[in-house]
Amino acid sequence: MPEFPHAMLREIYEQPDALTRTLKAYLSSDGLKADVAAELSSWSNPEGEVLIVASGSSRHSGLAAEITLEDLCGLAVDVEYASEYSCRGGRERRRPSAIVLSQSGETSDTLASLREARRRGHHTLAITNAAASTMAQEADVSMPLIAGAEKAVPATKSFTCQLALLYVLALYEAARLGQMDAATLAAHIAELRKLPASLAAQLDTWRAQMFVLAQKYTNAASFLYLGRGVHYAIAREGALKLKEASYIHAEGYPAGELKHGPNALVSDSVPLVVLATVDRTLEGSMLRYEKTVQLLEDMKTQGAKVIALANTGDEAVKCLVSDCVEVPPAPEHLLPILEVVPLQFFSYFMALEHGVDVDRPRNLSKAVVEQPAG
Repeated sequence: MPEFPHAMLREIYEQPDALTRTLKAYLSSDGLKADVAAELSSWSNPEGEVLIVASGSSRHSGLAAEITLEDLCGLAVDVEYASEYSCRGGRERRRPSAIVLSQSGETSDTLASLREARRRGHHTLAITNAAASTMAQEADVSMPLIAGAEKAVPATKSFTCQLALLYVLALYEAARLGQMDAATLAAHIAELRKLPASLAAQLDTWRAQMFVLAQKYTNAASFLYLGRGVHYAIAREGALKLKEASYIHAEGYPAGELKHGPNALVSDSVPLVVLATVDRTLEGSMLRYEKTVQLLEDMKTQGAKVIALANTGDEAVKCLVSDCVEVPPAPEHLLPILEVVPLQFFSYFMALEHGVDVDRPRNLSKAVVEQPAG
């Protein structure tokens, strides 16, 4: 049994069980549980528009959900910063169904956004890790995670459970809208159920590998995290984890934007972290992968230091980068759940390299709530 000197490390290891519990709460043998489907039927928007509002890591799960909902369901999805949406004002002619995402269910900006969405007449859904939270109580529909208490400030298991539950929501909407037949739905659910075991099998390997990489890159001044499509959300999350856990500057970018300015930063002291996984059954995923490989070829010529996340056995990527972290194969929209975990380990070990109290980073709290005046 691994030793857990910090809550963050323990919670990284708890993710397979947390995912299993969360999926069990919502999935039946052949689809969404009937009572959950009945509740969601009152939330779903017949006009096919969805608004996702969140902050921090929760917003990054929303960015991944935007791609998944659009790809699988054909929905039109917008993702807003809660701190912006809650005080934007103005008129809104559209009537999307709204999703608010929050680990605590008490984050002040997101709670204000929920109330603003309700004021505008939108049907609201809250996904939180606290079934009795204010958001869960005030939203029209609540889908609580079953991740268990998360004590470390950097979100880990709540984030992967958000990704999984948003994927379940996408499957429900795809079936409801006639975008997915029963056989395809069953196949997607079967792949989703495999994920906790696939993740559990990799934890010790990733822990050991990221421990070594943290030592190798401990003197880096900054990192650029790059991803395409649904993987861009994980690039953003990986960069945020590094910033909040280790106090090292990092930014997440779409991979194709590197040469539109950020490449000027790339140097010995500014390595790249590139998400280069692929679902070879999808034409779009293959196109993104091929473009990413081309970028890696260019970066090798440029002499950049690159950590890549690639599928197990991908020699094409491995020979182009400084370090390659292998991720088991999975469908395109489930790969983010696997990809983010080695990045969580990396941020954890980088924090230890820099002497940071990883469970309680400075200036941060688990839930950002309004402070009393005076």
